[in-house]
Amino acid sequence: MEIKLWNTLSGKKEVFTPLKKNLFGKPKVGMYHCGPTVYNYIHIGNLRAFFLADIVRRLFEANGYNVTQVMNITDVGLLESDNAEDKMTQALKREGKPLTLEAMHELADFYTKAFIEDLKALNIEMPHKLPKASEHIDEDIKIVKKLEKKGLTYKIADGIYFDTSKINDYGKLGHITALNEEQSRIGMNSEKKNPRDFALWKLNPSLGWESPWGKGFPGWHIECSAMSMKYLGETFDIHTGGIDLIPIHHNNEIAQSEHATNKTFARFWLHNAFVNIGEAKMAKSAGNFITLKTLIEEGYTAMDYRYLLLGARYSTPLNFSYEALGAAATTYKRLKEGINQDKLFAPGTKTQKEIPLKYEKKLLEFMGNDLDTPSALALLHTLIQDADLKESEKVLLLKKFDKVLGLDLFTPEPKVKIPFEIEKLVKEREFARDQKNWQKSDELRDKINSLGFVVKDTPEGQKVHKK
Repeated sequence: MEIKLWNTLSGKKEVFTPLKKNLFGKPKVGMYHCGPTVYNYIHIGNLRAFFLADIVRRLFEANGYNVTQVMNITDVGLLESDNAEDKMTQALKREGKPLTLEAMHELADFYTKAFIEDLKALNIEMPHKLPKASEHIDEDIKIVKKLEKKGLTYKIADGIYFDTSKINDYGKLGHITALNEEQSRIGMNSEKKNPRDFALWKLNPSLGWESPWGKGFPGWHIECSAMSMKYLGETFDIHTGGIDLIPIHHNNEIAQSEHATNKTFARFWLHNAFVNIGEAKMAKSAGNFITLKTLIEEGYTAMDYRYLLLGARYSTPLNFSYEALGAAATTYKRLKEGINQDKLFAPGTKTQKEIPLKYEKKLLEFMGNDLDTPSALALLHTLIQDADLKESEKVLLLKKFDKVLGLDLFTPEPKVKIPFEIEKLVKEREFARDQKNWQKSDELRDKINSLGFVVKDTPEGQKVHKK
C-alpha cells in the first residue's frame, strides 16, 4: 500500500520509498525519534511526539516493512542558552544532589524509568534501541573532530562552536531563512561569530568528560547526530519530533551531520503540533503542564488520552480540556466493554471476502495518507456497526485495527471493587447534590478523594474510579 507523508524538509506530501531492503527483499525503514531530556517528569504534550513515533512504526509494520526504531535518552547536554547550565545540572541543584556524574546518572535513571512507565501505559511500543547520550561521548567527539578538520569549528572561552557562516544551506528544514528573537535565544554569547552558531562541545573544568578541547559536555545537537548515525547509518529514512525542534535543534543536526559526512542525513522529517491549554502551548517553563499521572489521579486512564490523540491529525494543534478527554474516555470505555462483552457482534448475513478486504484496505489507505488517524478511528466504528460481517470476520478485522491504532481493545478493564465506605459516601453526596447542597457535595468529594478514589459527575450520574 502506498504511504504518503508530509515531509518538513521538502514542504510537501511525498510518497515514501525505502532506502534499503533486507536479504529477502523485504523493505526496511530506519527511524530516529528525539527522546526526552530526563531531568523531570514529562507532560502529556511531550507524549504526543512519542505517540507520533509509535503510529509511524505501526503503519510501516502493518505494510510489511522491517522496522528499526531508535529513540534517544538525553541525560546530559541540553542547554536553554549558551550561558546556561545544562538541564541535568540544574535538576541536580533543584533536588539537592551533589554535582557529580554519578548523581547525574542516578537522577537520569529515575526519570527514565518514569518515562518508560508512561510509554507502556499509553501502549507505545518500546523502541528497538533506547541509547543514552552519556554513553556515546566518543561518538560525539569523532564528529566534532571531523568538523574541526574541515574548518567548520572555532573555539571560544566556553566551548567549541559550529561556524554556520561557512555553509550555505543552514536552515533548509522548514525554510528558516532568518532567526527571530525566540529562535536566536541560543545566541546570547558575545564571543560567537554569528548568533545562530551553536555549541558542539561545552567546556566545564569541574564536571564532565575529557576531550581534545578540554573537560566538559557534548552539545545537545551533536548527541542526536551521533546516536542516530551509529544505529541507523549516516543516511536513514525518517526523523521525527515536535515542531518546536525545527528551527534550531533539527536544523543544527542537519548542518553538523551532513557537513561531517557529505551525505543526506534524514530523508523524511515528520513533526507533531503542540498540545495546547487554552491559547498557550503546554510547557514546563510556562507552568501549565499536565502529566499522565495527573490524568490518572483525576480518574482517567492513559488509554483515554491515546484515544483523544487518535481523534486529531498529528500535524494540527490539539486543544486539551478535561471535557474533551471525558468524551474520549466515555467512547473508549463503551467500545472496549462492547467488544469484551460481545455486545457489538451480530450474526453477519454475507460472507464475501471483498467486505473484510475493503476494511483492511481502507484502514491502510487512511493511515498511509499522512497518518489520518481520525478517519481510521471513524472507520473502526463503522466496522463495528456493519451487520454484513460475520462475527469471526469482525473479530479478525478488529485485531488488525487494534495492531495499527494501538487501542488494546481486547484486554478487559480490570474490575475494581468499591469499598462499602466509599459507596456510602457516594450516596450521601448524591443526596447532597439533589438537595443542591453544593458545599456538602464538595466536602464529600474531597473526603472520597482522600481515601484513594475519584468521583466524577457525568450525564449518567456519578462515576467512581480508584486513583
